[in-house]
Amino acid sequence: MTTYRLTQYASGGGCACKIPPGELEEVVRGLTGHASPDLLVGLDDGDDAAVVRIDERTAVVATADFFTPVVDDAYDWGRIAAANALSDVYAMGGRPVVAVNLVGWPMGTLPKELLGEVLRGGNDVAREASCFVAGGHSIDDPEPKYGMAVTGLVDPDRLLRNDAAVAGLPLTLTKPLGVGVLNNRHKSTGEVFPHAVASMASLNRDAAAAAVASGARAATDVTGFGLLGHLFKMMRASGVTAVLDAGAVPYLDGAREALRDGFVSGGTRRNLDWVRPHLDADCSEDELLLLADAQTSGGLLVVGEVPGYPVVGEVVAAQDAAVAIR
Repeated sequence: MTTYRLTQYASGGGCACKIPPGELEEVVRGLTGHASPDLLVGLDDGDDAAVVRIDERTAVVATADFFTPVVDDAYDWGRIAAANALSDVYAMGGRPVVAVNLVGWPMGTLPKELLGEVLRGGNDVAREASCFVAGGHSIDDPEPKYGMAVTGLVDPDRLLRNDAAVAGLPLTLTKPLGVGVLNNRHKSTGEVFPHAVASMASLNRDAAAAAVASGARAATDVTGFGLLGHLFKMMRASGVTAVLDAGAVPYLDGAREALRDGFVSGGTRRNLDWVRPHLDADCSEDELLLLADAQTSGGLLVVGEVPGYPVVGEVVAAQDAAVAIR
């Protein structure tokens, strides 16, 4: 049976293939204007999902996420892409209810049986999340792409959002960083990193539930813009500053070695370039690159202490820089 290295059929991979954050903000600027008290979260601050109030106890969370292959194994790619899409609902404090598949597939290049494995992976992770998968949409595409549009529910009074950070609270990170450099090494060399796959395919469900139970009100998930990019967006939206303890940030085994060996994506470098004017950093360039590493299906970044997860900094009153690194 022919073995296909899926990562070789796409120019980018995972959330590192996102449109650069600064350019994306220029594109969507001015697209607000659907003002309503029932639109709880819209385009204003680039949050993880849209949220619309249905009644006093219920709001709908809507999101979509898809990307090119981040690993060569079709089933694992499906699992990772589904966990990543579902994460946007968890990042809002919600519960995913139903998802539809989003597929681009080069029908003349890759066998449809391989696509079946991708969809099986996505379906298995959605089942783990108790989220129905009901259909979707597919196109014949030169590059393979997969993801989901997900609809969830949330209590409006327990909503997590990226503009609600307040000074005086710690910052918690629920997954280690480093999948970006490890995925880039995988794409370049074929080396497999099962611990990185396990991290990306794991749901943020338990972390989100723990954050809500602890009384958190501000959170985001860490994906293609890296920890620094998502942290900057949250601090800017909230009008406060983060002081990040670089030594407290956890990394996957092998991440520093992958950085040392040069496996840094263009997306990671663009992340750092975008955030750098807003940094007060007392650390090396290599440390900054790891903190800006473009993650795929990363963890939650929560303002508040979440039991069982590491505290990586604190939120303070606004300073000249949105993010200080010590």
